[in-house]
Amino acid sequence: MTTSNKSFPFEIRDIEPEQVEKLKQSYQKNTKLCTTRFGPKGFLFTRKFESVGKNIYNMEIRPSDTFVVTLPRSGTTWTQELVWLILNNFDYEKALETPLTVRYPFLETEAFVYHNEMSSMPYDKEVIKTLEANMPPVQEIESMASPRFIKSHLPLSLLPPKLLDTCKVFYVARDPRDAAVSSYHHNKFCNYLQDGVDFKTYWEFFINDLVPWTPFFEHVKEAWQMRNHDNMLFLFYEELSKDLPACVRRVANFLGKPITEEQIEKLCEHLKIDNFRKNKAINYDNLKFTGLFNDKESFIRKGKVGGWRDYFDEEMKEQAQRWIDENLRDTDLRFPH
Repeated sequence: MTTSNKSFPFEIRDIEPEQVEKLKQSYQKNTKLCTTRFGPKGFLFTRKFESVGKNIYNMEIRPSDTFVVTLPRSGTTWTQELVWLILNNFDYEKALETPLTVRYPFLETEAFVYHNEMSSMPYDKEVIKTLEANMPPVQEIESMASPRFIKSHLPLSLLPPKLLDTCKVFYVARDPRDAAVSSYHHNKFCNYLQDGVDFKTYWEFFINDLVPWTPFFEHVKEAWQMRNHDNMLFLFYEELSKDLPACVRRVANFLGKPITEEQIEKLCEHLKIDNFRKNKAINYDNLKFTGLFNDKESFIRKGKVGGWRDYFDEEMKEQAQRWIDENLRDTDLRFPH
């Protein structure tokens, strides 16, 4: 089926010119800005997502697939590794040898990292080749052998409609304040932001839905509404941080995989943040030669729950609480502390 014949029933509209100008003042010139909203909730992506999203929405899902879906910086990598090891008989040797980007292709990366409009991206052919090997386009993911493990930051509404009725899906949510801080540092790690852009500036983008994959709460609420589906396991980052062994048991039970206390203990040791930070298969070590990343930042950070308090002044704290209260008014969703 050609892209032109595929269904993608979503309104597409560009953000206001003045919003684009504000983004340009903070992001590097070679950063591909997200200036287009998709669907009634207005999820923000690059214009390239129009074709990439259409391919994703029409992608054939297999019962053997496993999806890990989150907003960025919400426990994605942690959950990917946890799930992969349980479903691959705790093959730590393979997990340490094979980059997570290879084991879990990032579904929509084609719309953000590389694409046909290369004029604004300073990537040479060797870098593009490496990125394609580690982050394949949708068409290659579709042809991968089963079982496929797939990572996505997309909201459920932009993923294939039969996803939940066909395969297992893990969704992880995190307090938006901590997610925003981690996202800010990730943008610095990827050299997206101009030097000197402070967190307060990024926070204003975040709460005004000018960061990719936002609006934040609409994304989480879509998954929260489906949390009782037989194929959905909804986790909070705070739960993983507070009681990782209990979360491991929940994941294993959800997958129908028996697990011993000894296996749980070893897996939790492997997943400790300090060990995770040193894990070359996790921290993009295989892509560092590309020069895409800022060596003053790290992919795996502190993993601290409540670390946002170190970044928010009193005015920002009050603003954040009002924003959270307003967006949770119509739901029983609450973030653990």
